[in-house]
Amino acid sequence: MAARRARGRLLKHNRRIPAVRRPAQRRTTHSECCCGFFVILILGNFWFLAVLYLLWLYLDWETPCTGGRRSQWVRSWTVWKYFREYFPIQLIKTSDLNPNHNYLFGFHPHGVLVAGAFGNFCTSSSFSSLFPGITPYLHIMPIWFGCPFFREYIMSAGMVSASKESVSYVLNNKEGGHASIIVIGGAEESLNARPGSLTLSILKRKGFIKMALKHGAHLVPVFSFGENELFKQVANPKGSWLRNVQEKLQKIMGFALPLFHARGIFQYSFGLIPYRQPINTVVGSPIPVKQNLNPTTEEIEQLHALYLQKLRKLFEEHKGTYGIPEHKSLIFE
Repeated sequence: MAARRARGRLLKHNRRIPAVRRPAQRRTTHSECCCGFFVILILGNFWFLAVLYLLWLYLDWETPCTGGRRSQWVRSWTVWKYFREYFPIQLIKTSDLNPNHNYLFGFHPHGVLVAGAFGNFCTSSSFSSLFPGITPYLHIMPIWFGCPFFREYIMSAGMVSASKESVSYVLNNKEGGHASIIVIGGAEESLNARPGSLTLSILKRKGFIKMALKHGAHLVPVFSFGENELFKQVANPKGSWLRNVQEKLQKIMGFALPLFHARGIFQYSFGLIPYRQPINTVVGSPIPVKQNLNPTTEEIEQLHALYLQKLRKLFEEHKGTYGIPEHKSLIFE
């Protein structure tokens, strides 16, 4: 009898367990379904915003190639002041620029972050006071202007497409006073960006020379000392499997993927925050260029060689000031 009573109590207990759990499970599932339905309802109510933005993209698609849409308010955000002071970033002038001419700045090196180019030409830096009457346009890869909303911000900062049409639009200003800033080494050069590196990808890059000749834009070499000191990069010598993969991905996607690291927020051993290293961007003297709508290969080669000569001279004259050993020189490849 005692065994039967115990068995009966156990069966009753087992029956009660599902009776207690099932309602709780139903309530939780119902709550989750309501939340999900509510989210879908909200998204459904605002679907027209996505349609309006797509329409805006369609109508505004050519703006990055026609001078962009800069905003002095965005360029003057306080955060950019702290950004420049973090490293710090400084712009050095070596010669006056006549605002009656248009200019093509060749920026070197690319580095990983291109911090010197952004800090000096896309924020309210000392550029306007050092070069009055000159408006800088930083040309970047067209792919970034396909990113919704992000494209609006980068145009507000003064960035435009690096396409030929975009460069031509900037340099076609008949009144002068425009400066196209092109990071000559591009994505390929970022794979060499590491402390102490002085290798520039420039020997095969002559398109900017041709553009300068076609528009009669004066060439200005710019070297940003400290640009390669901001990050360390995983060893990827040419011929290594990592470099081969990176180069293949670059050809497919149009931009490089350097494997870099630096410091953290509260420690200096590892992280993605750039090191606090001074960036001194030196703007060289302009190289006068006469307009030539149909330059020959020989004329392009001649001006390219002169540009390399002036760039090397600029580096040699200032390397001692910014901590580069005397025996080190630029390597062109």
